[in-house]
Amino acid sequence: MKLRFMIVSILIVVFMAACSSNTAGNESDNNDGKKENEEVIKIRFSHVSTPTSLKGVATEKFAELVEEKTNGAVQVDVFPSSQLYGDNDELDALIAGNVEMINPSVSKLVKLDERWQYTDMPFLFQDVDHVYTFFDSDLGKTLLESDRLIDNGIIGLTFWANGFKNFSNDKKEISSPEDFKGMKFRTQAGNVIESQFKALGAGATTIPWGETYSALQQGVADGAEVTADLMSSANFHEIQKYLTLSEHGRLDLAVLINKAFWDGLSEEIQDQINEALVEATEYERELALEFNDKSIQALKDGGMEVRELSDDEKEALKKALEPVYDEFRDEITPELIDGIRDLAQ
Repeated sequence: MKLRFMIVSILIVVFMAACSSNTAGNESDNNDGKKENEEVIKIRFSHVSTPTSLKGVATEKFAELVEEKTNGAVQVDVFPSSQLYGDNDELDALIAGNVEMINPSVSKLVKLDERWQYTDMPFLFQDVDHVYTFFDSDLGKTLLESDRLIDNGIIGLTFWANGFKNFSNDKKEISSPEDFKGMKFRTQAGNVIESQFKALGAGATTIPWGETYSALQQGVADGAEVTADLMSSANFHEIQKYLTLSEHGRLDLAVLINKAFWDGLSEEIQDQINEALVEATEYERELALEFNDKSIQALKDGGMEVRELSDDEKEALKKALEPVYDEFRDEITPELIDGIRDLAQ
């Protein structure tokens, strides 16, 4: 009996040692360099566009790159199409910590800082290179890293491109300031935009993007000012006959993250996320150019008459819109407006 008891005891000890060894192995680094029992850091990334939109495709690319750069230690869960929050409440959700990241139109930040109205200032940017130079400049960083964002619990990480705004309508070809008189345009909310159409002798009505198609179809507005990508994705060729490639304003995005969440990450993880964002941003900006060109062609193929303004026609439109600068220069600040102009190549 004693011998049998000793043998059983030895077997139990050997078995426990083997279990201990296996447990230790489970806690060691796996092939990805991440401990299997480590809790994955999750980032909820909410946006209002469809998965196949420019914003949607770029956000998914960022999510893939984060998983790659962090060896799976960080997972970005993307919620497109306003699944979590819509246009009017995603910023508040970010501030409250109900989501970790968003990439809204920069115009949504105007309620925190009036300077973000710069995108609506007519003809402030000469071309795409000018826009991208501003995005990567110290001047651009002053907006992303401003105290007004930080005090609201927001870190601005980078800019993403969307595109230049153009005019569409279903009444007539537009090529001069006089052509706008008496017409009404669907717009985003914004004092600069209202001032712009007032200077042109036209009306402006704020309509949510999701209701724009039906509003134009029913004649609530004669036209709209948005990017070619948005026009194409909304099938404007079905309800609008004319497109003027004015490129008078911008619709761009700011990639934002909740400050408390960001501050809680290790420096290593922050660096890896930033590395992923740099690559995703380069990808997004190239994609924006492709989307714009394809969208203009799609609108042409759909039957819209597309008019490119000559240099003289653009100059006439710029001159007609000078009162907008008189009204908003001090509010947006001369430093920002003149600083952007000085960045032109």
